[in-house]
Amino acid sequence: MFSGKEFPSSSSFFAAYASMAGSIMMAQSIANQLSHLIPHHVRNYLVSTLRYFFKPQSPILTLVIEESTGIARNQVYDASETYLCTKVSPNTKRLKISKTPTEKNLTIKLEKGEKIVDNYEGVELQWRLVFAEAENNDSHNPFKPRNVEKRWFELSFHRDHKEPILGSYIPYVLEKAKSIKEEVRVLKMHTLNNSTGYGGIKWESINLEHPATFETLAMEPDLKNIVIEDLNRFVKRKDFYKRVGRAWKRGYLLYGPPGTGKSSLVAAMANHLKFDVYDLQLANIMRDSDLRRLFLATGNRSILVIEDIDCSLDLPDRRQVSKDGDGRKQHDVQLTLSGLLNFIDGLWSSCGDERIIIFTTNHKDRLDPALLRPGRMDMHIHMSYCTTHGFRVLASNYLGINGYHTLFGEIEDLIKTTEVTPAQLAEELMKSEDSNIALEGVVKLLKRKKLEGDELFDEGAKKVGIQEAKKQKVENKRRVSVRINSGRKTNKRRCS
Repeated sequence: MFSGKEFPSSSSFFAAYASMAGSIMMAQSIANQLSHLIPHHVRNYLVSTLRYFFKPQSPILTLVIEESTGIARNQVYDASETYLCTKVSPNTKRLKISKTPTEKNLTIKLEKGEKIVDNYEGVELQWRLVFAEAENNDSHNPFKPRNVEKRWFELSFHRDHKEPILGSYIPYVLEKAKSIKEEVRVLKMHTLNNSTGYGGIKWESINLEHPATFETLAMEPDLKNIVIEDLNRFVKRKDFYKRVGRAWKRGYLLYGPPGTGKSSLVAAMANHLKFDVYDLQLANIMRDSDLRRLFLATGNRSILVIEDIDCSLDLPDRRQVSKDGDGRKQHDVQLTLSGLLNFIDGLWSSCGDERIIIFTTNHKDRLDPALLRPGRMDMHIHMSYCTTHGFRVLASNYLGINGYHTLFGEIEDLIKTTEVTPAQLAEELMKSEDSNIALEGVVKLLKRKKLEGDELFDEGAKKVGIQEAKKQKVENKRRVSVRINSGRKTNKRRCS
């Protein structure tokens, strides 16, 4: 049994309820009146502030690792992508796999939205790959795609572990990814893709499978050794370049007639150093800013190749103007020589380590002198016509002949007096697997080239002879005229 004191009477209960309801109605009335007095954005700010203070804070911290840092690629993103390939678990639902004909193993990557759980020193970490499509608001610029896909990793963990994750785990991921890449390293050949990426242009790659090595190059041994020694010295001098205050890079100019092995030398250098190759076609670059973006997107330990620099484009004056239907100018874009020079050895050239820049040309004399000075093209390598040593290397490569052959003497005598490229000889050596037939074809080729060369020489000499004869005729006329004028002057003096 409960006494009446323990429960309030019904009248007092309803009185309290009425009082509370009245208070609520009064508060609502005041709130409605204030809503007309306080601006909308101020009310939203007050509400969000109150929610922040009264909402319990999440103990989870999320790090966002974007694919690019605005201009250059984010190394942490690339390392994370490589590292997570080794952390795929049976709980993962969707993965992207690929394999090229030359790869031994499958390449495994996360599909967008997928999560992977990792553990590091007792700390649980959750990775997630996120994709988003960013709209391009510059609709008047035809060089930028309308939609660019952005991607990033989200790394989530308890905020109490922030210091060890940033100070230890992230460096561990970078180092682990580096070792993984070295174990399965395949050289890459990068070329330009104008469809997507940074400002509408980016690098895309395939495996570099060029078999050229310094042993297979048809070059003179002395020149070959000079190039090898220069490359080996370059990769060992990181501290030296830092001490003298220079960017850790090296520039080469390969010049000579077509077919003398310039591209093969580039491949041999890449295979020797284990460097990726970036093939830059200047004709596809419209602005200095695009050139800078592409340069910053190249990796360390790489070779950047600009082929046929003399005929790629007229750098100082190159402009492209696009017009709308009314003939009004919309764009004026320009790639300048100064932009290229700054890219080679200016401030932008220091944004990266252990890089080699190679220019090739068939006509060195056509290059702007500003390109040729040391620091831009440090070493000039003349790729000449085939020599007797070069022929011996080709005979070994294509026919497996490493010693003597009865036709070698005649072939070498012809090579000494004939201009023939290694590419022309290689093409002839490929026509038959029978060494006798192949070498007889080489003899015929050299005799034909020599005959053509003699005819060109005779024709040139004939033209020179005609020109000399004309000059001599003009000179004789001038002398006769001088003698006649001198005789007239003498007669006038006698008469006077």
